[in-house]
Amino acid sequence: MRGIIRQSSRYLSTLKPTIKELLSNPPQVESLITASGHIKSIRHGKTAGFIDVSDGSSHSNLAVVIKKPDEVLPKLQLKLGQSVNIKGSWIESKGTQPYELVYNIDDQSHDIAIIGDVPETYPIQKKNTTMQNLRQLPTLRHRTSTLASILRFRSFLESKFMEFFNGRQFIKVSPPIVTSSDCEGAGEQFRIESLTKLNDSQKEPEDFFFGKSAFLTVSTQLHLEVLTLSLNRAWTLTPCFRAEVSNTNRHLSEFWMLEAEMCYITELNQLTRFTEEMIRYVTQAVKDSNDDSPGNGIDLINSRFSREEAEKMKQRWDSILTEKEWPSITYTEAIEIINRVMNKGRSKNRLTWGDSIQTPHEKWLAGEYYKSPVFITDYPKAEKPFYMLTSNSYSEDKPTVACFDLILPEIGELIGGSLREHNYQKLLEDIEEKDMNKDEIEWYLSTRQNGTVPHGGFGMGFERLVAYLSSMDNVKDVIPFPRVSQSCSC
Repeated sequence: MRGIIRQSSRYLSTLKPTIKELLSNPPQVESLITASGHIKSIRHGKTAGFIDVSDGSSHSNLAVVIKKPDEVLPKLQLKLGQSVNIKGSWIESKGTQPYELVYNIDDQSHDIAIIGDVPETYPIQKKNTTMQNLRQLPTLRHRTSTLASILRFRSFLESKFMEFFNGRQFIKVSPPIVTSSDCEGAGEQFRIESLTKLNDSQKEPEDFFFGKSAFLTVSTQLHLEVLTLSLNRAWTLTPCFRAEVSNTNRHLSEFWMLEAEMCYITELNQLTRFTEEMIRYVTQAVKDSNDDSPGNGIDLINSRFSREEAEKMKQRWDSILTEKEWPSITYTEAIEIINRVMNKGRSKNRLTWGDSIQTPHEKWLAGEYYKSPVFITDYPKAEKPFYMLTSNSYSEDKPTVACFDLILPEIGELIGGSLREHNYQKLLEDIEEKDMNKDEIEWYLSTRQNGTVPHGGFGMGFERLVAYLSSMDNVKDVIPFPRVSQSCSC
């Protein structure tokens, strides 16, 4: 074991320190160091030139001072976007950064090498551009300060969710993304087809690869339930796919879903309070880690040029971290509030029991009426998938299920969850009532005949949380390569 540890340390030491590491754990002053990255800006002063270099590890750029700029800059022909390797002296800075790297052409130990050149038309320049325009540059847009910070933020959030679930004895699992079942029953699936035949007798390429029709998953919930029944508590963060033609700022055809399932819960408020604890936990970590230190956990605020956006982010964090528990109302109560307050005097906009609560209603409830996240529970059974347990308030005239949506201001639904029906006969009746093919879902049904237990869980659109906490208007800008209808550029 000791030999393995020594070997690991030796290999780690072969990596050059990132710019984040150089700034947070600075080398000895006057030492000779090498830094690499992309040029973000070039400035020409009277006695010195200045280059800002970024390697993507932090929002902070490394300031490089060029001695004799009239001699050096024309010779090197440096341009924004070039990747460079710079060797120079590490000194204390007289500028805003505590340290900087100095290149002196007269010092033979110093060197600047262009690793990768760029054309004169390199599109990422020091000027404001819209997120929509950046979406046309899928291979370069993450060189911008804002979108690079979003990628670092996603990584940070994942680590905090891992920390949260590990502290509560959850097991992280990897359910399949290829499935033969439609978890939500909405038919918004992508079918998988093979481009090659398996044998000469096969008529069509897609006929027999899996022996039956197969799809990209819309949710891993059903398989996650199977795993949870063996592990007690399980969670996953998995890509999901929905063939939904919706060109809104809240929808993607490929997105990441955080899903969790837990056994031996019997009350819906166990789920909602757990969910609140989870979102508060990661939000507090975001707030605590977003400071000005060079080695901070995230750098959302410092990566933005707009102070208004920074303030908006802080307000969103505070709206989640309110001292009071988030309010919880039933679907029936939500309909009454919407009709009484939001639709007051507008009879044609009134909702009747059984109508869907739309996104504008959700945003109004959380953003204006409660001014905080809010749970809506006990939706009509007809609106929801087959696997949900009937609620305590169930009645024949208003049949409801034990489910919830977590609604956030400005974005609407973030999380949906429920208690799962664990009685075989009742689940079978629900499947038949929704006219589903029992044979296709028999594998899931069988779990209710083999030592089933009460359980429940939820799913969260990861990009929606990233967008809310980072104050981004469109989920297309918080996923590395957005996939939507009529758009798959690379």
